[in-house]
Amino acid sequence: MKNFYLFVAFLFFVTSLKSQNILDLKDQATVIDEIQKDRLENLLPQLMKRHNIDMWVLITREYNEDPVVKTFLPPTWLNARRRTIIVFSLKEGVFKSAAITRYPFGNLIPSVWDKEKEPDQWKALAKYIKSQNPKTIAVNTSENYALADGLVRTDFDNLIKVLPENLASKVMSSEPLAVSWIETRTKREMIIYNQLVSITHNIIKEAFSSQVITPGITTTDDVVWWLREKVRSLGLSTWFHPTVDVQRNESSDLYSFDGKSKFDTILPGDLLHCDFGISYLTLNTDCQELAYVLKRDEKRAPQELEKALKDGNTVQDYLTNNFIEGQTGNKTLIKALSQAKKMGYKPQIYTHPLGFFGHSAGTTFGMWDAQSGIPGSGEHPLRLETVYAIELNTKVYIKEWKKEIRVMLEEAGYFGDEGFKYVNGRQTELILVGQKDNAIE
Repeated sequence: MKNFYLFVAFLFFVTSLKSQNILDLKDQATVIDEIQKDRLENLLPQLMKRHNIDMWVLITREYNEDPVVKTFLPPTWLNARRRTIIVFSLKEGVFKSAAITRYPFGNLIPSVWDKEKEPDQWKALAKYIKSQNPKTIAVNTSENYALADGLVRTDFDNLIKVLPENLASKVMSSEPLAVSWIETRTKREMIIYNQLVSITHNIIKEAFSSQVITPGITTTDDVVWWLREKVRSLGLSTWFHPTVDVQRNESSDLYSFDGKSKFDTILPGDLLHCDFGISYLTLNTDCQELAYVLKRDEKRAPQELEKALKDGNTVQDYLTNNFIEGQTGNKTLIKALSQAKKMGYKPQIYTHPLGFFGHSAGTTFGMWDAQSGIPGSGEHPLRLETVYAIELNTKVYIKEWKKEIRVMLEEAGYFGDEGFKYVNGRQTELILVGQKDNAIE
């Protein structure tokens, strides 16, 4: 009997994978290899040329990986190995990649270090750099972005120590290049992103359904852990612990960013909110959606709540309609907030880049506690071929409840040659818990 239940569980797992078209690990590795090859051979030379950088040196160590190096890791490498050094150079239009490592760096970056001839890895690196005679040597140091600041002090000191003075003077921050590498999405990645966001939407739809929620019994924390288990059953992972919270018709405090527990038993008439994201094929999602728990004999949510969601959509439009190539996040933020407030809305905008990382590098549009703009990433100009978590909220007064609620939304959006568009649509109607569900299997 035990074997029978294991077999049923296995069938459920396989069915879940197929229903979402999620690749097995071997096929995922093949796709990741293809994406990395395209980015390395086509995208990176363009970015180095754009930023006038002819050499990029990345140095990291096992279990203390530079975040940028993680984006280059072959799919069969879960970590860097020993001290990993990779060098990219662009000279007279010719792009080269080399690893000063004991092993080739996957299938795409060959090792050029012969340890038998030169036992000292640092001297081998210095020799290779000299052979390329670069005008600039960019390394991952950054005041504004943690993701571009992955070169540790020890490795920086060793690099400077081993270089002759004429080369050491050429060492500079790679911040513009590193951020561009992290934030730029290729056409192949955007095809994948559409599926990734679709999977995220489908999981949320199932979480906010009668298959998961029994009003009066199920708690918000139960739904949180269901989300975690669901993601694991699909062979995926989350990059942050989800949240599920409730706003309802009673004299409770307005939902705020206070870090207090929002655990509660879900009841008919509740407005549910989730914050949830997954990781797949090196990319991440970050999504917030709303649901209403139908009362007995209700077939739709109260009109005031439906309108509140539309107000949230309008605030989204104020932000994304102001996306202009080259404009800073701070300028876009201030303009969008001003327009929305002028029309009577009560918004907060805290939109961030999305991609290799959930909270990624690139143009940032405010933080929930910094609505006048932020230094550094807020001054980064908006680039084409980039993805953002359009994250914001607006306060809406609900007459029936005699209080304000927050309409909190977050959806993945892409900014490209044709302007802004949502990667896989956005929520424009409340999910209804208790309605006949067509949730995923």
